Amino acid sequence: MFVNVLGAGLAGCEASWQIARRGIRVRLYEMKPMKKPPAHSSDDFCELICSNSLKAARVESAAGLLKEEMRRLGSLLMQCADKCSVPAGGALAVDRNAFSGMVTEKIKNHPDIEVIAGEVTDFPENGITVVATGPLTSDAFAEKIISRCGGSLHFFDAAAPIVTAESIDMDCAFTASRYDKGGDDAYINCPMNKEEYEAFHAALVSAERAPRHDVDVMNPKVYEGCMPVEILAGRGLDTLRFGPMKPVGLRDPRTGHRPWAVLQLRTENSEKTLYNLVGFQTNLKYPEQKRVFGMIPALKNAEYVRYGVMHRNTFLDSPKILGADFAMKDDPELFFAGQMTGVEGYMESAASGLMAGINAAARYKSQPPLILPQETMIGALSGYVANCESKDFQPMGANLGILPPLAGHIRDKRERAAAYAKRSLEILESYI
Repeated sequence: MFVNVLGAGLAGCEASWQIARRGIRVRLYEMKPMKKPPAHSSDDFCELICSNSLKAARVESAAGLLKEEMRRLGSLLMQCADKCSVPAGGALAVDRNAFSGMVTEKIKNHPDIEVIAGEVTDFPENGITVVATGPLTSDAFAEKIISRCGGSLHFFDAAAPIVTAESIDMDCAFTASRYDKGGDDAYINCPMNKEEYEAFHAALVSAERAPRHDVDVMNPKVYEGCMPVEILAGRGLDTLRFGPMKPVGLRDPRTGHRPWAVLQLRTENSEKTLYNLVGFQTNLKYPEQKRVFGMIPALKNAEYVRYGVMHRNTFLDSPKILGADFAMKDDPELFFAGQMTGVEGYMESAASGLMAGINAAARYKSQPPLILPQETMIGALSGYVANCESKDFQPMGANLGILPPLAGHIRDKRERAAAYAKRSLEILESYI
């Protein structure tokens, strides 16, 4: 006997690993390399599309706490991420090709995981199944999911461009992390003065955008965490200066002063030959990206290895259909995992795969499911997916606001975050 896992993305690979490490055979179905979604280019599993950052590294933060909980639960993806990390200040970022390659190798070489190449167009007839086909599920199988789950919701997601390091004009840039955290070489900073910024902003808001051909193009829901930079810019002249182009914590060594606005570039690989335009997710046409972003002095001769893209992500109305173990309420042998469940973010998706895998294995062995306490970040996210009471269910990433309040009020923000993390990890250890 075996457990089916559909999809070899972040959630699917983590689920497969958790099932297999418990001595259960896995059949992992993946349509790559025979067929790729529009936003994918690599044949490897766990391809990171939008960014190579896995968010904050320090445990005294929501994202860092989530990752530490995953480490303590034996996460494969955290093992690989830690080994493939690249400088990113206070964040954990990875060489995306090395990361995907390492995960792929470990999955393919596990004796209890059988990888079956080809597109899945329907639910398997036999065995416990974890559906982790992702927000870019093929049209044929998406229709089956919609039919089985009574409809779906969706929003639009966007990715930022990537440029070569050698094409960045370092005479117009400097290396530093905000407030000198994480080493001087973590980010390349592209400063702009007031006149340069205002000209750039005017060009950005008037630039031509790429058409979208999705059926709901007239009324898209755009997730705030991946909002295209041109839409942010349209909210006001200074919106970018308080968002992705905020200059706080940075000082231009050429002038000795804080710039008017700054675009940060984060390294994409360990060789530091490629850099991502941080916070510059976009749906501009490719020539417009080159023209408008070229108005930033350091990028006037930039060479793009990938332009920004925008695509539709699909997620379920999970509180109506899923439990906190990520199994369907009306079918305990059918699990869902990943971003389609309503978690937002790379590691949030992987964490849902971890829990779905653990619980699929428990179901296989006729054991009770693992439902983590709400005081843990994974438990809180699982509870949100299963029990969110909002009529307008929307994806949720790790944040301290979904954790139960602390016993006493702590005024200092950092101390409060540290107290949340301490409580969560203590409870997780005792629960494990």
